[in-house]
Amino acid sequence: MISGAPRPLLGMGKPELEQWCQQQGQPPFRGRQLHDWLYAKGVQRLDQVTVLPAAWRQQLAASVPPGWFDWTGRSQELHRSVARDGTTKLLLATGDGLSIETVGIPTDDRLTVCVSSQVGCPMACRFCATGKGGLQRSLAVHEIVDQVLSVRAVMGARPSHVVFMGMGEPLLNLDAVLEAIACLCGELGMAQRQITVSTVGVPQALPHLAQRAMERLGRAQFTLAVSLHAPDQRLREELIPTAHAYPIEALLEDCRQYVAITGRRVSFEYILLGGLNDQPRHAEALARLIRGFQSHVNLIPYNPIAEESFARPSPADVAAFRQTLEQRHVAVSVRASRGLDADAACGQLRRRLSGAVAAGGH
Repeated sequence: MISGAPRPLLGMGKPELEQWCQQQGQPPFRGRQLHDWLYAKGVQRLDQVTVLPAAWRQQLAASVPPGWFDWTGRSQELHRSVARDGTTKLLLATGDGLSIETVGIPTDDRLTVCVSSQVGCPMACRFCATGKGGLQRSLAVHEIVDQVLSVRAVMGARPSHVVFMGMGEPLLNLDAVLEAIACLCGELGMAQRQITVSTVGVPQALPHLAQRAMERLGRAQFTLAVSLHAPDQRLREELIPTAHAYPIEALLEDCRQYVAITGRRVSFEYILLGGLNDQPRHAEALARLIRGFQSHVNLIPYNPIAEESFARPSPADVAAFRQTLEQRHVAVSVRASRGLDADAACGQLRRRLSGAVAAGGH
């Protein structure tokens, strides 16, 4: 959001919208109408809210703050990519000319929206396309919530789950992420248990996340997913450059503090890279590392990107890795790969289209 600009309407609750309408010289019930049109109907622009007085709509349309498309704070769709399995990736334009990705992942009984928390990412994980371009800025609350509404509109279904696993490191945009969770729960009727916050790890941030979540949300019932991707510090530093300043033992201690404060278990994310970290010896080391931990391991077969030569693991290696963990009484699941034919990995679509634009493409 542009510095000094007024707050957009998306992200506000009914009391705030009522107050905003009164400041505009309108009766409070206009705020309740706006709430319905913003969240239930998913309106893109205020001039589409036909229950509002025409003169007021024209006045608002003529006074949109710089850096916004409309007072609502909604984005504009730049591109849509749909895979054979229905996974839908959207490239959305922000008011200041940047672009962000969000993905809708449908299954038989749910629709999961993978949202971004930043434009780009400073963590520079080698296996992630987002980190190749660095960080441009963090997203505001309305830009995060907008992604969920955009996927809902395009896919014609109510999202059942939201995962902060898109572009960016959520813990480096902590306040906006927590405010977005509050909005998703309070205004869109989601439950915290339907939301996951994924992090590669920021020193001392997990205890702070736990405390801030308890203060802002009243309780921390969302799922915390910590990206390990390696069973030891040496290999983790090779894959995640920022890990050199955050030893894996310190990360696990912060996880224990998070569990102690929230009472919620931690989910560990582990990307399987063919021939690098996907052998039974790595699974054995991982089991030793998290022994005694209240946790769950989510295995993720690597989704290739053009900039790196990592290989996707074989199905046999994935099965063997999982079996090794299960034999050591580690709760484990394998994430099914979705949208492999639609640039579904974080940052792929944005980087591909940015390259096309730079080369004069469309």
